[in-house]
Amino acid sequence: MATLFWICLGLVLFSLAGYPVVLAFWEALREIAAGARYVTGTGERRVRRQRDAWPSVTIVVAAYDEESCIGQKIENCLSLDYPADKLEVLVGCDGCDDRTAEMARSSQDARVFVHELTPRSGKASVLSRLVPMARGDLVVLTDANVHFEREALQALVRRFQDPAVGAVVGRLRLYNRVKRNYEESAYWRYETFLKFVEGKHGCVVGANGGIYAIRRLLFGPLSPKTIVDDFVIPARIAARGWKVPYEPEAVAWEETTEDYRKEFGRRARIGAGNWQSLALVPELLDPRSGFLFFAFVAHKLLRWATPFLLALALAANTALAVRSRPYAVLLVGQAAFYLLALVGWSGVAWRGQRIASMVYYFVSMNLALAVGFFRFLFRTQRAAWKRTERVPGPGPKPDVRAA
Repeated sequence: MATLFWICLGLVLFSLAGYPVVLAFWEALREIAAGARYVTGTGERRVRRQRDAWPSVTIVVAAYDEESCIGQKIENCLSLDYPADKLEVLVGCDGCDDRTAEMARSSQDARVFVHELTPRSGKASVLSRLVPMARGDLVVLTDANVHFEREALQALVRRFQDPAVGAVVGRLRLYNRVKRNYEESAYWRYETFLKFVEGKHGCVVGANGGIYAIRRLLFGPLSPKTIVDDFVIPARIAARGWKVPYEPEAVAWEETTEDYRKEFGRRARIGAGNWQSLALVPELLDPRSGFLFFAFVAHKLLRWATPFLLALALAANTALAVRSRPYAVLLVGQAAFYLLALVGWSGVAWRGQRIASMVYYFVSMNLALAVGFFRFLFRTQRAAWKRTERVPGPGPKPDVRAA
């Protein structure tokens, strides 16, 4: 029981804290080695642009009932700082019941193409039909409710000057109109840091669905049942040996929701898709892929298994606490942790409310992952997504140019 307890707890702690430390230390050693090679004249650190010509780009938007924002999305895409004759926008309306298609066509710009797909079949099916239609050498995948900063597209495209790059992950920034320090912000900054360091190795494990780009020729048809396409698409590219870097200057913004019930459902859906991806990209479990294998296991697989590791640790700790005072103290600590999560869920105002809210966010996220696993196991999770409604807040959207 003691061995089980410490293994489970150790794996959770390594995934959350040990892995970032290993990445940071690894990157520091790489920087020192690169600097030494440069000083001794055996290496090059300067980045040279290989060309000034911009490649053709297609922005693909899969939309379902997005009449409230599709017009602004298209306007945002067309206003990006990129040669107009090198840019087109494809909008796939996935069995929409509202005026999404009508609003998309109202732009009357020759670079915008709207396709209505019926019956509704899910985002993966939309992408499988739209991406082969793209005329651009590069394809940028994004969501209807995501707003690009003006220079974001150029920042993504520059990365493809390296012929070994197959996909590029941009920086998705989250904001909340109601709460400035909402619970997800700390976790999202943590995830952004991991993507940044993984990108230094040319291997970001999973993209931000709101902003990433791929070489069109590397796209392969997706199974209609694919749930997390933004993980599967870049993972397949990385598994084939292509680099997948992170570009922090390619910034996009997305608003979070105040409806925690719907947010829990979204996380559970992603959890089901995570486990599904093991069957869709089995190469991720091949140790011969080197850093990709290490990053996937440490960053993703252990994270997906965290709710079950925590449950086993609690069960083992309970058995050990009967005859061991140190383990009894540890059990009290675990109980206090989950009690704090309940306080965070209750929303009671007190001095430690922010900490309680963060603990609640962590616990609820892992509960959603567990629910997602059972949805995957019993095949009850549909591939078609349901958009998350955004609750209007008192303040305007942040000024993305100044942020």
